[in-house]
Amino acid sequence: MFTSVDDVSARLAETGYLASPAVATTVFLADRLGKPLLVEGPAGVGKTELAKAVAQVAGARLVRLQCYEGVDESRALYEWNHAKQLLRISAGRDETWDETRTDIFSEEFLLTRPLLTAIRGDDPKVLLIDETDKADVEVEGLLLEVLSDFQVTVPELGTITATRRPFVVLTSNASRELSEALRRRCLFLHIGFPEEELERRIVRLKVPGLDEALARSVVRVVGALRAMDLRKVPSVAETIDWAHTLLALGAGTLDETVVRATLGVLLKHQDDVLKASAKLDLDAL
Repeated sequence: MFTSVDDVSARLAETGYLASPAVATTVFLADRLGKPLLVEGPAGVGKTELAKAVAQVAGARLVRLQCYEGVDESRALYEWNHAKQLLRISAGRDETWDETRTDIFSEEFLLTRPLLTAIRGDDPKVLLIDETDKADVEVEGLLLEVLSDFQVTVPELGTITATRRPFVVLTSNASRELSEALRRRCLFLHIGFPEEELERRIVRLKVPGLDEALARSVVRVVGALRAMDLRKVPSVAETIDWAHTLLALGAGTLDETVVRATLGVLLKHQDDVLKASAKLDLDAL
């Protein structure tokens, strides 16, 4: 998909994703080496958006598996359409079981889920396995099987092997440790909070109506909040939301009244709001 690291940076920027050199380099290597990319970091720093941006620049279909506690093979890989199978059995009462079984366990009755969808067909795809750390440990075994050989065995149909491998992105908020076996199969990328200059560029790109001076002030205030001992520091997504908020309010500068009135956009816990209100010194920024 990409010819160089600079090509990655330039093409992702065209989609509105400003990648740091580390991000651009790792994406290039994942593409060139054909390895899954494990992206770890706090919520709201652009892990999921990276997969979307890669899909957009590659003209590929984004196939997303949203992980959560309790997700299983039937939600991740495939399941059979039992209701349709029952209807087919009822309609063919005069047939032998062997005839019926051959029919009901065919492609027509197969419900493909994200992992199987991603390895079928010749069209380019980006497989996003989002918030992998929220899935049960057992699901990692399933991921290992699929990501090792990019093939899936359906007992009734045989082994389905990818004719064109997808570009794979796994994201994690590090709420639990992923297995070493899964990590070994991936290139690792940690995305933290961006440096001040990069975050300012992101804000200007995402909120074009915000002037340069206010964008700098926004980023400095957010940086000061991240330096505090808060339950949940603001992410890049919340920085952008705050910039949109200030623009909607018609705020030309940041003063204590505006900041205190809009802290709820940045901070999501009352004790964080109270702590920030007491400690934030705008004159020192």
